[in-house]
Amino acid sequence: MNFGNLLHWAVVFLIVAVIAALLGFTGVAGTAMEGARILFWVALVLLLISLVFGFARRGRY
Repeated sequence: MNFGNLLHWAVVFLIVAVIAALLGFTGVAGTAMEGARILFWVALVLLLISLVFGFARRGRY
């Protein structure tokens, strides 16, 4: 799996949230921040699952 894409989009949403907050668009900033938070946690969970399965496969050989 490629987790870089999820983290890339999380950073993009974070940047959009910061710029929107500076310009006063609080609704857009809040939505973008929640999107960034969700993508970050999804990437983290997928990374942990991948690590667990990677270590489990390594033990079989």
